[in-house]
Amino acid sequence: MGVTLKTGEFDLMRDFIETMCGILVGGDKAYLIESRLSALVAESGCDSFREFYFKAKHDNNPALRDRIVDLMTTNETLWFRDNHPFLVLRQVVLPALCQEIEQGKRSTVRIWSAASSSGQEPYSVAMCVLEATRGRARARPEQFEILATDISTTALRLAQLGRYDRIAISRGLPDDLRDRYFKDEGRVWTLCDEVKKRVQFKKFNLQDSFAALGSFDIVLCRNVAIYFSDSFKRSLFAKIARCLRPGGILLLGSSESISGYSAQFEMLEHNRSIYYRVRSQTA
Repeated sequence: MGVTLKTGEFDLMRDFIETMCGILVGGDKAYLIESRLSALVAESGCDSFREFYFKAKHDNNPALRDRIVDLMTTNETLWFRDNHPFLVLRQVVLPALCQEIEQGKRSTVRIWSAASSSGQEPYSVAMCVLEATRGRARARPEQFEILATDISTTALRLAQLGRYDRIAISRGLPDDLRDRYFKDEGRVWTLCDEVKKRVQFKKFNLQDSFAALGSFDIVLCRNVAIYFSDSFKRSLFAKIARCLRPGGILLLGSSESISGYSAQFEMLEHNRSIYYRVRSQTA
């Protein structure tokens, strides 16, 4: 039987989780901590969440904290999620960048999937890049670098494998792209190397400095800011604005907006799809 979370223990665990990964668990969501962590508390040999908190906080081995993060992060994802951001990529952003490459205005494009989960988002982006460069002589896939980061070690491990069961493969992936870029191996579909090699995965906490990541032309930070506090959202969007190159594009989830959190972006619309362009430093 799992361990019960008491009222005073909720405050300890809520603050600890937010400190580790930025996720803010509201008072009405205490059940999430209990339901997701109680078995781990018992497995760790602790009789209470208070004991577990002190064990996790002072353990020199980060493995226990990593497991807490894995259990508390929501890794709900699918291929081409919401579709609208990928419509913007396919019809507006990638064609414009390909044209700039062909005109000699740039040699590379850097794209960041900031909460990549089990890989469906960055691999969807990679497929968009391959489709956008198909038939172009002077804009090649290798000129597009895709960085995919996540705080969950387990999610990253799954993403790097590039193997998906029949349920995962059926969620949002068009049949023609499935047949072109995946191999049916019975119980699983395996992603081809042509797509896999386009993406570099890295463990990263969005609370950390972005300086070591470099600058980007496109940032996808989708369906993750909704779990953060208002102050962290403001900090996050400010850091994204700083790491975007002039004219860089930010793509959010369908239920997310920068309104009230940042004035550093210009909202744009294409075919009822919303996306954001970073304002120039002199704007």
